[in-house]
Amino acid sequence: MDKTDFEILSHLQSDGRLTNVALAEEIHLSPSPCLRRVKQLEDAGVIEGYHARIDRQKAGFSMTVFVEVRLKSHTDDKHIAFENAILEVSDIISAHLVSGSADYRLEVVAVDLQDYERILKKLQYLPHVKDIQSHFAIRTVKTAAPLPLTKASGKTKA
Repeated sequence: MDKTDFEILSHLQSDGRLTNVALAEEIHLSPSPCLRRVKQLEDAGVIEGYHARIDRQKAGFSMTVFVEVRLKSHTDDKHIAFENAILEVSDIISAHLVSGSADYRLEVVAVDLQDYERILKKLQYLPHVKDIQSHFAIRTVKTAAPLPLTKASGKTKA
């Protein structure tokens, strides 16, 4: 990726609804080469998609819970089974294999405490779960921040 690719990413990250013509003007390219570069970034998987950012509270999700999960065993097949199972749970909006006392950290959204209790029961029966610890978010300070592309762009040839 070069400087122009990072400029494209920066502008699309700020406004995913930017038209190709407007984007081309912003990065000082004609529309055809701009569209070609965007398509290459999409095909390479750098751009994974375009999404609307939704306010959780206004959409009815009053709770965000970070759930730490420890598995009974650490063999690859156990991790694969667990990961495949969490992919099917729509209440889990992000999941990470982590280091430390937990094996996974899940981000879960719930409408209210009763809803979270239902979700927790579902999580307890996922394959190979040994222990679950819930951490309730009191207030969101920062979320869905853009990637610091200027850091990454310094590692490439311009």
